Amino acid sequence: MKSFNLGWFSVVAILLTSILTFSQASQRVRTGVFLSPKIELEPGLASNKLYFDVDFPRGHIALKSFDAEVVDEAGNPVPLYETYLHHWLVVRNFVRKGLGTRDISRLNSSDYVSGRNGGICNDGVLDQFFGLGSETRKTATHVPDPYGIEIGNPAEIPSGFEETWAINVHAIDTRGVEDRIGCAECRCDLFNVTKDESGRPLSPNYRGGLLCCYDGARCRRKAGSNGIKRTLYLRYTVRWVDMDSSIVPVKVYIFDIMDMWRRSRNSTGINAEHDCRVEYNIERCRSTGSTRNGCIDSKTISLDMPFSGYVIYGVAHQHAGGSGSALYRKNGRPLCSSVPEYGKGKEAGNEAGYVVGMSTCYPKPGSVKISKGETLILESKYSSIQQHTGVMGLFYLLVAEKLP
Repeated sequence: MKSFNLGWFSVVAILLTSILTFSQASQRVRTGVFLSPKIELEPGLASNKLYFDVDFPRGHIALKSFDAEVVDEAGNPVPLYETYLHHWLVVRNFVRKGLGTRDISRLNSSDYVSGRNGGICNDGVLDQFFGLGSETRKTATHVPDPYGIEIGNPAEIPSGFEETWAINVHAIDTRGVEDRIGCAECRCDLFNVTKDESGRPLSPNYRGGLLCCYDGARCRRKAGSNGIKRTLYLRYTVRWVDMDSSIVPVKVYIFDIMDMWRRSRNSTGINAEHDCRVEYNIERCRSTGSTRNGCIDSKTISLDMPFSGYVIYGVAHQHAGGSGSALYRKNGRPLCSSVPEYGKGKEAGNEAGYVVGMSTCYPKPGSVKISKGETLILESKYSSIQQHTGVMGLFYLLVAEKLP
């Protein structure tokens, strides 16, 4: 009798597995290819605009991937040494229905609500669902089955509001400039900037970063260099499936190596405020000769996890000079690592000296679990043979609260 029960349970388990597999396989993956609004550039010019209410899949769906690249009007990929893609970000907002504009900067604060990711930085910083930079062409964004990033859930959209999407594209035209890498790293002296976009004086110690390559800023060009204006686009490809019971939702979390977080206590217990500074500088090392291979700037930070779940996907975001990033448990056991791939040629996607891809980690589902309150260690490494300004050390995680 016991043998019969065990056999019956095995048959049921096989049938349930087959049903789940069939349900996932029967989901039709749909693909949409879209263009951002025009990005108009000329040699040396930086563009850093946020485009509201862009074309995006609608409905209660699960996102499976988001890939992007900069193209010209003919649809040809543009190499990084002509237009450096500093970053692109995809953010969600809930906007009150019936409003004639989707430009949130023109709305009252009561007319829109941020539909940010899972965290962990304070609101308004690193809120994106997707976002990469120069590495975009060779970095996998695929969410494996049976998981997906759930959007359009009516239960999450405030009453009287609708879900909209915005894309921020930060691109720098480096044709004819004095120093392509310096322009890509937003060095303040090359942009001749001493005040930020709002006119506030910059700190004397601020040598480069986002505050110096704002929208409309221009990097110094070589004497006599000329170049035509041109129109570019961010071409993005989105893949998705309809949301149903066969899809296990995942949440997007972003960690920052420059998170100046602190614990605080309130009526609900211990709280953490995560003040993410996003960028930092790498000072040139003093080593010379044979010891130059030891010139590595390594930063680490300990973070207490405000959530629990299973890691499904992970990837880092680093700039030129980056040599990899990793996430560890407190005991030193590695959870996920990501290293940059550098180009070696001239064609788009293989530009010499630029980061053209980041490796990703796809742990076996259920093998990497994070517990709420657990302390994890984030590490970001850069070469310090040369000075670098405005670099980043971000780490994206997709986390499922439950397994299939």
